[in-house]
Amino acid sequence: MASSLNPYLNFNGNARQAMEFYASVFGGEPTLTTFADLGGDGPDADRIMHAALKTDAGYMIMGADVPSSMQYEPVTGASISLSGDDAKALRRYWDQLSASGNVRMPLEKQAWGDEFGMCSDQFGVPWMVNISQPQS
Repeated sequence: MASSLNPYLNFNGNARQAMEFYASVFGGEPTLTTFADLGGDGPDADRIMHAALKTDAGYMIMGADVPSSMQYEPVTGASISLSGDDAKALRRYWDQLSASGNVRMPLEKQAWGDEFGMCSDQFGVPWMVNISQPQS
């Protein structure tokens, strides 16, 4: 089996909503396993212990809710980067990810010639989108 590198995101009780949102953006159907599914009970029973979304584009996004016994810490110091030359798809991703979030840098042409933008989605996950321009 080949290795892979996948983002694994932590959420504070809203992993189900986040993974369903990412499925609406990128396509695919998330698999969701709660703590109760693995025999857990108590305040975390309905929280997501593990979620995975293989998107229509072949991306893999994973995540989970932080158990109530642990302190939730939002993503800082890192971003998920989407890049390529499929401008239509990347703009659609940008529009959906940034719509209910926070745009930190608008998606627009940059000094290096590509379109680039940075946002955080409605769940606080930071994203960077780079649309490569054809080389002349």
